[in-house]
Amino acid sequence: MTCRFAVLAAAGALALAACSDGSGESGEQAVTDLERIDTDGAADAAAKTLPAGDFGALTLGAKVAGPQGDEVKGALSNATGNFADVRSYVACPAGMDPCNPATAPEGTVFTYVHVVHPGEDNDPTSGDGEGNTSSNVERATEFRLTMPAHGFTGEAGYSKAEALAAVGAKADVVVTCHEGGLVWTVSAGDGGDQWKQAEPLTFYWRSTVPPAGPRDAYAIFANYTAAHGPGPYPAADASAPNACATPAEPR
Repeated sequence: MTCRFAVLAAAGALALAACSDGSGESGEQAVTDLERIDTDGAADAAAKTLPAGDFGALTLGAKVAGPQGDEVKGALSNATGNFADVRSYVACPAGMDPCNPATAPEGTVFTYVHVVHPGEDNDPTSGDGEGNTSSNVERATEFRLTMPAHGFTGEAGYSKAEALAAVGAKADVVVTCHEGGLVWTVSAGDGGDQWKQAEPLTFYWRSTVPPAGPRDAYAIFANYTAAHGPGPYPAADASAPNACATPAEPR
């Protein structure tokens, strides 16, 4: 494993349970070791955590139709095999149909959506399907962009209902910036259920830059290894801000 794809444990340690109030039977707030800010590094990670929206609360418009249609399907893989199916698309704001970047008004915000199934989704017609060659995914802990999120508005999130179904009430999903890109760290703590084989989890982020075509710009960390694959990706635009970029990083 390289540092680039190490699980952001410090950030994950700081998330409050996304799908639960975390209260115990006594009515007191339950605090796990993952939620304690007891080091300078943890405090620094807390400052970098982005507010996470709920995909289920979004109302989207039509999808962008690219060279592969209005959805990009593929696998996140490495030399060992495939570790996830991923289905991605980009949508215009609610009420915009069709969604054509060439004619979209200036300032249009595009929502990039990625539905990730660790291992496979058991549907041979989607993603990698029957071609999956990884061992059973017992624990997936991270989904990320491996390239800068050009035009990122600062709005990102995931499906809280899917996180609850996959991981349970102790699910911690933390969104952070890293090298101009985005990282979603998924944790169930030291025990409990985990995000694992064939459990879909939807992630999203928003950009003022439309997709320029599929790029190998996404990754999952599953079974303690990183696996990469394609998805819609915006072209670099020097005039578009990136909420994850620092002055020293590409926008």
